[in-house]
Amino acid sequence: MTYRDAGVDIDTKMSAIASFRELARRTHSPSVLGDLGQFGGLFDVSRLRVRKPVLVGSIDGVGTKLKIAFLTGRHDTIGRDLVNHCVNDILVQGAVPLFFLDYLSTGKVRKETVVSIVSGITQACRDNGCALLGGETAEMPGFYAEGEYDLAGCIVGVVGRDAILDGSRIRPGDLLLGLRSSGLHTNGYSLARKVLLEKLRLKTTSVVPELGRSLGEELLEPHRSYLAVLKPLLPTGDLHGMAHITGGGFTDNVPRILPDGCAVEIDLGSWKIPPVFSLIQEAGGVSDTEMRRTFNLGIGMILVAPAEKAERIRRRLERSGERAAIIGAVVRGNRRVLFTGARH
Repeated sequence: MTYRDAGVDIDTKMSAIASFRELARRTHSPSVLGDLGQFGGLFDVSRLRVRKPVLVGSIDGVGTKLKIAFLTGRHDTIGRDLVNHCVNDILVQGAVPLFFLDYLSTGKVRKETVVSIVSGITQACRDNGCALLGGETAEMPGFYAEGEYDLAGCIVGVVGRDAILDGSRIRPGDLLLGLRSSGLHTNGYSLARKVLLEKLRLKTTSVVPELGRSLGEELLEPHRSYLAVLKPLLPTGDLHGMAHITGGGFTDNVPRILPDGCAVEIDLGSWKIPPVFSLIQEAGGVSDTEMRRTFNLGIGMILVAPAEKAERIRRRLERSGERAAIIGAVVRGNRRVLFTGARH
């Protein structure tokens, strides 16, 4: 018997890797040493122009949003979700990305599918200015359902030691600025699928009037990266903290950056919640508490800034094309999120 008889086709895998090696090269800078396919990726940190550099690492996956890719047969956006999510996770600490590594595992390697996935990863790496330094494509017959795969990624970035954003400067009286999300991003999909696909029996091809497009297009909308709009703000020192609104929604993510003695009040009437969230809540009978802890509700990133600088930051973001709203304030309390105002 051969490995192929057992379900692992090394030739197909190596052909796929050869196809996206050129894609990865397009993300490389002079700091990348060597080529994709070595046992380890090499990155020359001596080129960094950062005072007291600190490396920041994060790892994540895409969750059950992958199920939507399987249903639609579209795989070119899921890699963008992965990279952008990871970029935002280190951005909140003031770090900019250096390099990225991915892990793709599937029951049977299909060259067209894996090249489509990696093309999304490399496009997002280029957009965010980080190198795809390496990765792993694992063929695991009998482990996944037909046509399914899992995807995860690791990012490493850098921030100057004196420029780390850890929330320690947050004080009562600071204001919260909310930056728009592009939809569900990569969180809450298990509940969204339960409501939209199982309870409402919608198809990914169903055109939903409230959304103005098909359900598949809405649910595959890529997770935003906030690096381009926020990078110019990092050197100013005007930001006291940032929170990426991912799994756990507002309830669990905002307290991660709050020092003792601080809580926040968020005015739910300060922005318009996108229709996809209202559709899920109404059709699923989902409570307000559950919605706030599961979804981003249209706000993908929260900035914390001193009151005297918040409006200036908002105007600066607006000039760059980013719509931002002041959505709340820091108050005295014990690392909690309080909600006021009526949704609209």
